[in-house]
Amino acid sequence: MEVRMKKKHARALVSVHNKDALSEIIPSLAEVDIELVSTGGTASYIREMGFPVTDVEHLTSYPSLLGGRVKTLHPAIFGGILCRPANDADHDDLNKFGISPIDVVVVDLYPFHDMVARGASLDEVIENIDIGGISLIRAAAKNFENVLVVPSAGCFSDVSLRLTEFGGETTLAYRRRMAAMAMHVSSHYDTAIFHYLDEGDHNFFKESLEDSFPLRYGENPHQQAVYYGNLDVFFEKLGGKSLSYNNLLDVDAAMALIREFVTPAFAIVKHTNACGVATRDTIEEAWEKALAADPVSAFGGILISNRHITTELAESIREVFFEVLIAPSYDEKGMEVLTSNKNRIILRSKPGLFPDHRYRSLFDGVLLQSQDHKTTSPGQWRQVTSHGIKDPVLENDLVLANTVVKHLKSNAIALVKNNMLLGIGCGQTSRVDALKQAIQKARQFDHDLEGAVMASDAFFPFPDCVEIADKAGIKAVIQPGGSKRDQDSITYCNKAGIAMVFTGNRHFRH
Repeated sequence: MEVRMKKKHARALVSVHNKDALSEIIPSLAEVDIELVSTGGTASYIREMGFPVTDVEHLTSYPSLLGGRVKTLHPAIFGGILCRPANDADHDDLNKFGISPIDVVVVDLYPFHDMVARGASLDEVIENIDIGGISLIRAAAKNFENVLVVPSAGCFSDVSLRLTEFGGETTLAYRRRMAAMAMHVSSHYDTAIFHYLDEGDHNFFKESLEDSFPLRYGENPHQQAVYYGNLDVFFEKLGGKSLSYNNLLDVDAAMALIREFVTPAFAIVKHTNACGVATRDTIEEAWEKALAADPVSAFGGILISNRHITTELAESIREVFFEVLIAPSYDEKGMEVLTSNKNRIILRSKPGLFPDHRYRSLFDGVLLQSQDHKTTSPGQWRQVTSHGIKDPVLENDLVLANTVVKHLKSNAIALVKNNMLLGIGCGQTSRVDALKQAIQKARQFDHDLEGAVMASDAFFPFPDCVEIADKAGIKAVIQPGGSKRDQDSITYCNKAGIAMVFTGNRHFRH
């Protein structure tokens, strides 16, 4: 069947914005004796290349109109593209109006994306909304049984090789594949225009991502997975095996957490939750304290630094089994140390612009929400107890605890002392259980909780959590507040000599 559906192409319409790309396809079209028809600027360029070409005005009997806005929108063009050779009525129309078939359409659209990216004016952007080109590729894609569509410069090389190898012939399967590519180009282009005009109102959900790569598997080996997006914006992979589905989830969580810190900070993430975080004057000290928080959970974790990795630090990190290490830069010798194990993934983080919104699939739809960028500084806290936060060390600990708890799965508790995470409780169905888990974690590694601080991602509905924290040695608490029974917790803290502040901001994470 596929042999019988081969087609020898005879006539191509070429309308290309990127004239430099023409050298990739025009010689091949001419080599297989395909007649060329083109618009003004493109036609001139083809002639300069030394190839014969017919101006589109010769077919339409109309010049380019409205400053170039109307060139190919004419029955003589679209009739030639959309005609069906096996349809007698189509043949009658072509003969009646003197229209010749067009069975190859080559297009490269106006650079709308580039105009938006460089901050062009509204007028410039609007003028770069391609009308004729989009119409041409959609028409050609619709009639893929008879027409080969080449919808972007990125396709020129592949099509040229195909036409040259098979003497100007293509199969139905190949034309259908190119039609699918044409519809992708069209929808991706239209999505970008929609987002520009919609100005972030999110009245409709439309996303189009061109880059993709298949992953080894999903969360589990029996699940299939693909990543859609451009990871090169956020990091460069310097060594190690391919990133997995779970690696990507953890890397995303780790980079979201580390972006919160300005001072030297090191974090260890496992299953998207931080199990070790510390800030210090040097990144080497921060690493030691982050690892000490929970060295058991650190096994096979994601390590991330917001400072340069020296050779000395690389030597220390090498002693720990990890999946991924992320840092802004590395010593050359340090890289040799870290890449001695070929499976360990080493990433160089980039100051990429992270998206303002997050998506999650649900039922047959998508949930969209803005990122949780909300942070509060000590000056924004509301002191609700008679005991205030007078010690700057205690204040810094509260800042760190509140930062960490924001990135833990709810219900979540974080315990911090001397700018070091001591214990976490996360993903629990009750806040009491989350606190007990955090205390148990800290005690498991002999961390002294006397004088530590506690952060909660949401309010305490009862005073039980502050009572448990008091017995464990906690001296300060930071939480959103907002419970009808806040006063119960405040009263207990006043009696126990615990300082407590409200931020007014909840940080649920599901």
